Amino acid sequence: MKRVYFLCTGNSCRSQMAEGFARMLLGSQWEVQSAGVETHGLNPMAVQVMGEVGIDISKQSSKLIDPDYLNRCDVVVTLCGDARDRCPVTPPQVQRVHWPLPDPAQTTGSDADKRCAFRKVRDEIYHRIENSELFK
Repeated sequence: MKRVYFLCTGNSCRSQMAEGFARMLLGSQWEVQSAGVETHGLNPMAVQVMGEVGIDISKQSSKLIDPDYLNRCDVVVTLCGDARDRCPVTPPQVQRVHWPLPDPAQTTGSDADKRCAFRKVRDEIYHRIENSELFK
């Protein structure tokens, strides 16, 4: 079974959404996990916008990077520059990919503005996973 790790700074929204989509899209052919260089808890807005597309991530939790899992992965996807820069070194056989996505949790404005930012990032993650040659 292949393994993928989605990494972000706090493992609160982008990497959590990626984990949810990858579990759905990649099925049993891939072991899917997410983590952060820090833990910030699961962002309620990420849970809400994923629920809008029928994916429940409410049982997921914010986790720190597990070096053992990291080193056994086939693919590591960083979703922000901070995770890319602070991610521990991996063996040469681990394919590392960077998807620079904005942090929707940093959006200011109304709840509608924030929800819109989360939806935009959610949809971008979905399209990247669905269309990536990494998972074929």
